[in-house]
Amino acid sequence: MNLKKLLIGIAGVILLLPSCDSYLDQVPDEDILSVPAIFETRDGAERWMKDVYAGVPTLYGGEFQDPGLLGGDEFVGGQYSRTSTYLSMFYIADGQQSAVAPYGDIWRFNGIYNNIRFCNTFLENLNDVYNLRPGELKVWTAEAKAVKAFYYFEMVKRYGPIALIPNNIDVWEPLEKMKIKRSHVDTCFNEIVSLLDEAIPDLLVMAEKDPERFEYFSKEGAIALKAKVLLFQASPLFNGNSFYRDFRNSEGELLFDPEYKEEKWRIAAEAADEAVRICEENGYQLISGSADRLSPLLNTMRDIELSIWAPNYQSTEALVMIPSGNRLFQHTLPSVGTNTGNRFYDASVYGDVGTSVQMVERFYTKNGLPLSEDNTWDYERRYTMGRERNNFYNNVVNLDNDVLVLHLNREPRFYANIAGQGTYWQRGAGTYYNLLMETYRGEAVGIKQNQIESNAPQNLTGYWVKKGSRTEVPINGYSSQLNSSIGYSRPKVALRLAELYLIQAEAWNEYEGPNGAHKDEIFSALDKIRERAGIPSVEDAWTQYAKNPDKITTKEGMREIIRQERTIELSFEGQRFWDLRRWKTAHLNLNSKPTGWNVLGRDAREYFNNFEGPKVVWDKAEFLSPRDYLFPIKSEEVMISGNVQNPEW
Repeated sequence: MNLKKLLIGIAGVILLLPSCDSYLDQVPDEDILSVPAIFETRDGAERWMKDVYAGVPTLYGGEFQDPGLLGGDEFVGGQYSRTSTYLSMFYIADGQQSAVAPYGDIWRFNGIYNNIRFCNTFLENLNDVYNLRPGELKVWTAEAKAVKAFYYFEMVKRYGPIALIPNNIDVWEPLEKMKIKRSHVDTCFNEIVSLLDEAIPDLLVMAEKDPERFEYFSKEGAIALKAKVLLFQASPLFNGNSFYRDFRNSEGELLFDPEYKEEKWRIAAEAADEAVRICEENGYQLISGSADRLSPLLNTMRDIELSIWAPNYQSTEALVMIPSGNRLFQHTLPSVGTNTGNRFYDASVYGDVGTSVQMVERFYTKNGLPLSEDNTWDYERRYTMGRERNNFYNNVVNLDNDVLVLHLNREPRFYANIAGQGTYWQRGAGTYYNLLMETYRGEAVGIKQNQIESNAPQNLTGYWVKKGSRTEVPINGYSSQLNSSIGYSRPKVALRLAELYLIQAEAWNEYEGPNGAHKDEIFSALDKIRERAGIPSVEDAWTQYAKNPDKITTKEGMREIIRQERTIELSFEGQRFWDLRRWKTAHLNLNSKPTGWNVLGRDAREYFNNFEGPKVVWDKAEFLSPRDYLFPIKSEEVMISGNVQNPEW
């Protein structure tokens, strides 16, 4: 029996957010257990805990729920992706968010506040369980507090100031007592941190956890989450944001502090330092050392590929892992051929979601520099054809054949994450499954139709996203073969050690710049990531190959470098969507319409737009500032709860 049906009035959540008050009039079924009866036994409490965590997968459950994946500028899809395969989060990127029926809506009567109510019920009743095993009271309490903090954080990321619910409100209380006002955004952040601080001492490290509790927060996961929460609190969207100078709650209280506080960055940096120390002391390290591929470059690419995988919750890099049903691979894997005789063909693979030239150009050169900064890379000729003859790129680039210069002499993360014309994509064990990306119309992975069609699965840009799929698993029968290869338990890695290093670097740079007392923490954190990525250290790259070597000596210069490093390392993981918002740069990026190549072209000249540069392939990208920096609360909820709507919605 689902515990969500066991509690009288539980479907009403709190009258803060119900769609109507008829829940109060419902008569419970005869077999419904009371809360005290449920919490008489360990078994009842354990089953309740599953409902406490039940909201976590809905936040990161794949392409349908997570706005971070498709709501920004990393992925590109056409009308087919939006209507035929229900990838509705693309509409956020189109500027079609709505207060009437919001996309990614979690502030609703059956949304995250429902899960928070379950957290509170658990915490209020766990002491009554008579047969808990030694130590379980503390650990289970901590696991519930940690996930409550997580729920609050996900709400704040979307809506800014929220209504905090420290304890459940009795369902029989007057309606007015249930209308909880929104709290100041710093109060919200402080409550999240307080819950994590209460939880961390009693949480177990992952290595000590029973496998049945792997999906619940570990000590290192909570510590890493705390650093990320404090990073958001210090970031421009929440720290001294003049956008919301006059934003007040229903009682007239200010919800944002317009005064910028540099000290918030120090607090975030110190939390990141502590998190890194504890994680490293417990054996965490960036995934590296692959040796089963045919070349050093391919092994580096394999390390990069594996960084976001944690089969059966096993990983030296993953800190926060979430049960997930993500099937985005159906859209990102290429559609090859038209019949079952082709070893790469699978009828369930659409190949309709790719990425843009803008995203392609964010990845570094082989020297670990932005394309326009590397004095050894021919930036002006990037849209013309060239040839690679260096055996270092064997089985990665089509040697001694015409390949777009943009695809040559790039960093390993580019080749590990993106497939484009003239590159290879391993799609099964051995070179027999090394798929050459022949992308012109009529070629192996090229478009099949003679025109762009809204009802056909088509890649609009000429670039496919490798990240999120396993190269050793063939396209044909990918889903079933993935299950047999690494198992059914494949949680999404929501926070990993590489991101913790990036938090450390960003926070110290924002607090004191690259010439302060913590210079070593900034550069060391970045260089750990770059070493795994197979590129030179920050200082070596900029002093030896850069047109502007002094960039690494200023806070502003390092800010650009750190942000680009973060964009590259965490690409296609659903992080950039939130980063652009917290940096308050979304309006500078998300109004740029995605560009790509003429995928109807039958040869290089046609395909690459006469070598004059990419063209717009989807014209609906829109981000309105400051409106779109915060999600709208559904209009119906605003009317019922009495809470104020977010600005300009």
